[in-house]
Amino acid sequence: MKCPKEVVMKNGREAVIRALEPSDREALIRFYREVPECDRWFMRYDVLDPKTIQKWIDGIDIGTVHSVIALCEDSIVGHASLHLRQTGCTQHIGRLRIMILPEYRHMRLGTWMLLDIIKLAMDLGLEELRADFVAGIEDAAIEAAIKLDFFERAELRNYVKDSCGNLHHLVIMSKRLHKNWGDF
Repeated sequence: MKCPKEVVMKNGREAVIRALEPSDREALIRFYREVPECDRWFMRYDVLDPKTIQKWIDGIDIGTVHSVIALCEDSIVGHASLHLRQTGCTQHIGRLRIMILPEYRHMRLGTWMLLDIIKLAMDLGLEELRADFVAGIEDAAIEAAIKLDFFERAELRNYVKDSCGNLHHLVIMSKRLHKNWGDF
């Protein structure tokens, strides 16, 4: 993954995508405070807890979490992470998470970040990427993933609850990785 990378979004504005660094801790905390509650309710981690962010920062050094951030005017507007297991039966699979601030969605920023995470996963020798989506909430992200050859592995019906107690389907998608881009 070549970082930093300047990208042009659909609206013509530029963003810089680069690896998360330990010095980004406070900016990442601010980023997740800006993410609306309706987008945070389904995340696996309490991203408002500074200990969660610190765990991700600490993961940089031990190789369990690889993150890239998107910056616009020196503020983090997107965060993508690749979570790895060092041992066990799923160590060949990376788990992918991407969060983009609402005003920067539908501008291809998430796609740029996803491509960087795919390349990183390939460089690390992973064989597969997994991403979980909430049906009806993240349909645009599901469509974007399909365009990049992710396929549905399973749909867990009425599996996740929102903050009002409503049940939603969880769509588990994966992408098989190739040794290099020429294998596509």
